[in-house]
Amino acid sequence: MSLAASAGTVHVRAPGKINVYLGVGGRHDDGYHALATVFQAVSLYEDVIARHADDFSITVSGVDDVGSVPLDDRNLAMRAAKLLAAATEYDGGVALEIRKNVPVAGGMGGGSADAAAALVACDALWGTGLSPARLHDLAARLGADVPFALHGGTAVGTGRGDQLNPALARGRLDWVLVTSEEGLSTPVVYDRLDRLREQRGALADDPPLSLDVPIPVLQALRSGDAAQLAMTLLNDLQEAAVYERPDLDAAIRQGVDAGALAGIVSGSGPTVALLCTGPEGAQDVQSVLRDAGLDPLHVHGPVPGARIIS
Repeated sequence: MSLAASAGTVHVRAPGKINVYLGVGGRHDDGYHALATVFQAVSLYEDVIARHADDFSITVSGVDDVGSVPLDDRNLAMRAAKLLAAATEYDGGVALEIRKNVPVAGGMGGGSADAAAALVACDALWGTGLSPARLHDLAARLGADVPFALHGGTAVGTGRGDQLNPALARGRLDWVLVTSEEGLSTPVVYDRLDRLREQRGALADDPPLSLDVPIPVLQALRSGDAAQLAMTLLNDLQEAAVYERPDLDAAIRQGVDAGALAGIVSGSGPTVALLCTGPEGAQDVQSVLRDAGLDPLHVHGPVPGARIIS
């Protein structure tokens, strides 16, 4: 049994993410859309503390609306713990304490970070000793964003977004996030995208079922030049997210007017990510937006994935 497990408590921290690029293709028979995306893990973290227990339970802090985070099998962290127990034939339980910092339903993968952290925490707590590859396989069964939260850094995701390959990304990127008290449903945004495409006749052109990240995006990441990357930011879900929440477009424009290089809706929204020139530029943008009554956060990336803290 590991030292962490013998202590009876394991604390794991996992990052939220930004989709630097998100291309969305056609819908497969399984209901998932084809994706080509670039994930970047950023310095906004979820903390999961796992303790020995006879059964499975979850408590959550860090949210204003306690009802916004389910405490049963709808919670990805709960499903992750039970999946690991089933896979390793572990016959006990776990009490999970989740301390949230990533916005709920914010398009930043907070629930996926919880699931990745729960896998790592329970594996250490129970002494099951799974390999990174096996943990990745379990993570992929929980959703497209969970494997990335496990690994962190910057990565290209294809298929449903869960087929990951590390991306060469030099240097540090500074972002200002504009969060929202009201979440945005991922299924609603995808459905809106399909309807917008149908209205334009785009579905008649058969959106591809296999996509690749454009070379200029990868070149910009490799260069470490924020200004070059700003010209390649794209999110195919952004139009649909803005349709549901027009204020997101206004937040992007405010950010750019305040000095950001470019802005993008993160994933399915509603969090807006503003790419800045560097730490000082991000602090300036953050200050202007705060004075305008918004709730901006300065984060940076890339950062590592789920890690044991204690």
